[in-house]
Amino acid sequence: MTVKIGEKRLEVIEGDITDYEGEAIVNAANNHFWMGGGVAGAIKRRGGQLIEQEAMQQGPKPVGEAVITSGGTLKARHVIHAAVMGQDLRTSSAEILAATRSALQLAESNKIGSLAFPALGTGVGGFPLSEAAEIMAGAARNFLKTSRFLKRVTFILFDHEAYDILAAHLTEPTK
Repeated sequence: MTVKIGEKRLEVIEGDITDYEGEAIVNAANNHFWMGGGVAGAIKRRGGQLIEQEAMQQGPKPVGEAVITSGGTLKARHVIHAAVMGQDLRTSSAEILAATRSALQLAESNKIGSLAFPALGTGVGGFPLSEAAEIMAGAARNFLKTSRFLKRVTFILFDHEAYDILAAHLTEPTK
């Protein structure tokens, strides 16, 4: 499903974020940037240990901030690690919003034109998918209205139920 925002696109697809062929993907990270389980573990397994090493050299950071690394052996050239939780592996709506905005801004400042997100905080962090979807879709929609370089934001969800939930939030008016 795709929503146009002027000449830019906000989309949601079902699949594996490690297969994304755009410029960058977002990792749902802890603030020390260790890559153990969930999306982070999948990115590390597919893209290599170098991604984690590059990220950890830039941490720790406050929850809500993001860092950028190479994409290792992934198809995407970069990974943006959005610190959506601390060492306790818990998150909140404010932290998901801050991490989403930080990832979007880091992509823009690095002149990245296409970026893919997982559902931040909903796996290891245990945050409700519907709430995360509302927060992230709204932040991405608002950001794309004024971005210069970022032209496409894609949410890549692992199953059909998650896809349906996020797709429903793409067409909702911004709160």
